[in-house]
Amino acid sequence: MPLGAHLRELRNRLFWCAGAILVGAVVGWFLAPLVWDAMAQPVHEIAKARHASINYPNITAAFDLKLQMAIYTGVVISSPLWLYEIFAFLTPGLTRKEKGYTFGFLFTAIPLFVAGCAAGWFVLPHIVTLLTSFAPAGDSTLLVADDYFTFVMKLVIAIGVAFVLPVFLVLLNFMRVLTAKAILKSWRWALVAILLFTAIATPSADIISMFLLALPLVVLYFASAGVAYLHDRRLANQQLDIDAELAT
Repeated sequence: MPLGAHLRELRNRLFWCAGAILVGAVVGWFLAPLVWDAMAQPVHEIAKARHASINYPNITAAFDLKLQMAIYTGVVISSPLWLYEIFAFLTPGLTRKEKGYTFGFLFTAIPLFVAGCAAGWFVLPHIVTLLTSFAPAGDSTLLVADDYFTFVMKLVIAIGVAFVLPVFLVLLNFMRVLTAKAILKSWRWALVAILLFTAIATPSADIISMFLLALPLVVLYFASAGVAYLHDRRLANQQLDIDAELAT
């Protein structure tokens, strides 16, 4: 296919991606109140014990926030279609082996990302309660709506990405960039990195949430090492068979 045809195909696929996100955003506009009620629930719980509220600092703030939620929701709702369009554009240029790696990574990474986002959502109320508890007694907690929304999204997405990182280790192993021995050898550094990340994501005073979040990350790290070990062992056996054939 000539370059011009590739560019036309890319344009058409991007058009379908944009259209799907737009339709998802329209649906997200109507779902935004439900999404926001779920996000704001920790603040409502705090308000039962002390004065706490979410505020809109200017006239357009409420509209801007609802538009952001609609777009984010649209991206999530339409993700099956735009992921398909991206991979449908890329896969013709991949070998069969590369396709196996790519789709294996995709079908493993997506559930882990969703699980990570769910874990972030689980610890969110604890984090909001803890951080707002540092305000002196008698003071009010007034949160800016846009800042609060950004805080929630960063927390949930960051933990979702952290759950996907072990898949990258396996992918690097399958590409023969990283061995299982190297992954296991770095377990101490990995453990420190996981604890530091969870300590930042869940403030150090909330030890229970920190360890609840760190435990699945540690399990995923050693699971990736196990998969890499099996792959290295299979490659070693294949090399032995090749050597034996050459010797004969």
